[in-house]
Amino acid sequence: MDLFAGPGGLGEGFATALGERGEPRFESVVAIERDEFSHQTLLLRHFLRHFATDARPDDYYRYLRGEIDRNDLYRRHTAEFKKASASALKISLGPENHALVKRLINQRIADCRRWALVGGPPCQAYSLVGRSRMMGQPGFEQDERHFLYLEYLKIIIDHQPPVFVMENVKGLLSAKIGGQPVINRIVSDLTSPKMAVGNEANGLGYKLYSLSEDERPGEEADPRLFLVRAEDYGVPQARHRMFIVGIRNDLNVRPGRLRPHAPPTLRQTIGGLPAVRSSLSKGGDSLERWRDEIAQLASSDIARQLNGSQYTRDIVKGIELLKTQGGHGPRSSSSARYDADALAGHPALSYLRDTNLDVLTAHEARGHMPSDLRRYFYASVYADVTGRSPKLCDFPKSLLPAHQNVELGRTGKMFSDRFRVQLPDQVATTITSHISKDGHYFIHYDPSQCRSLTVREAARLQTFPDNYSFQGPRTAQYHQVGNAVPPYLAAQIAEIIADVLDAVPEAA
Repeated sequence: MDLFAGPGGLGEGFATALGERGEPRFESVVAIERDEFSHQTLLLRHFLRHFATDARPDDYYRYLRGEIDRNDLYRRHTAEFKKASASALKISLGPENHALVKRLINQRIADCRRWALVGGPPCQAYSLVGRSRMMGQPGFEQDERHFLYLEYLKIIIDHQPPVFVMENVKGLLSAKIGGQPVINRIVSDLTSPKMAVGNEANGLGYKLYSLSEDERPGEEADPRLFLVRAEDYGVPQARHRMFIVGIRNDLNVRPGRLRPHAPPTLRQTIGGLPAVRSSLSKGGDSLERWRDEIAQLASSDIARQLNGSQYTRDIVKGIELLKTQGGHGPRSSSSARYDADALAGHPALSYLRDTNLDVLTAHEARGHMPSDLRRYFYASVYADVTGRSPKLCDFPKSLLPAHQNVELGRTGKMFSDRFRVQLPDQVATTITSHISKDGHYFIHYDPSQCRSLTVREAARLQTFPDNYSFQGPRTAQYHQVGNAVPPYLAAQIAEIIADVLDAVPEAA
């Protein structure tokens, strides 16, 4: 049972966990999401799961190639679509739909004793950026997103799952309501769910466990034990999230731990994708104009403004070399060419590939203003020369944005890394939903492409398989990718939860 499912990252990981004979260890019987585009993505993925991995229909790949639309695909496979429509549900979780959700879960569970409840409430109000943006707004502490976990809690009370996995953002560790830490309240509530909503305890309780630490946290323990650093477990991204595993008190079983292993680098993960250039968002786009706008970056002016920095000569040389070679850079802002063989050497990369796939989707560069184009060009050259992304104080003044906080940024007091290049030989920084708004924090390391990451690149860094199709406009696709749980990490969590459930007696 997957609540607040988003585009299905957590559920995807559970669906891909396999037993010794290659059989799925889990079946997703209910996944609930209220956002329209996320639900469309979720529904399409549930549809695909009703075909064996080695027997996915050609029609799905025809759909990805644009030869048929999504409705045609569903009409051609009505049985699978009907099953998917019964499991991927568009419902807004809350008091108004509580009875409906309770009935649905009861129907799907029936007499099953071995099942898991997974998911986490929307995280905007808990996130560090979200809280800084919302703190001044009236009613912040009454925002429903503070309390949607209570709906999760009521579902635990109604159905008493043997095990649950609750995921949320790192910001939970510092979030407070009424001056009290949110995480302490949540830990207490999850341990004794009925008492949390004003009912008698009545025996229902859960032991809470970390997936990354051996010590079992308690109400007085350091909640940081629940933090999982995705890059420690093979995900090519520095993504830190809270995962709380609860096991019902009457079950004498303890979950295992995630097994650390090194992640692939950014270059290994996205470097094999076709090179594409950014487009121009204003004034009309063409290859010639794109080159002309970059050419306006005068290296002599850059040299003067950098004023003798130890890197000045190499940066200027790099800019001039790339401008000279500008005619050899990517000509198009998108590419559908797919090369599965470029993904090798790491299990996370093998997780992404589909040898039957012959088209690449969602690999289209967004448009940028000419001024940002030159900033991205400079920033990526700087990163290539120095091995680090530039701070605002490293930019020549002629490239600084006309923003009221720029001087504070230059002195390191506010948003000094407003333009962040993703470094090729490291993991990516956290892919967030903010990537849907602008690309400043997600600049591609290749100066000749002069752009921010595409949806497909962001999806790869989140470890979504290349055949995963995100629905809706590009902004909605970025948002879905940024808010999701990395499926490769979720698959590792699923193995641990499956082992827990295998130890649950059928007659428990």
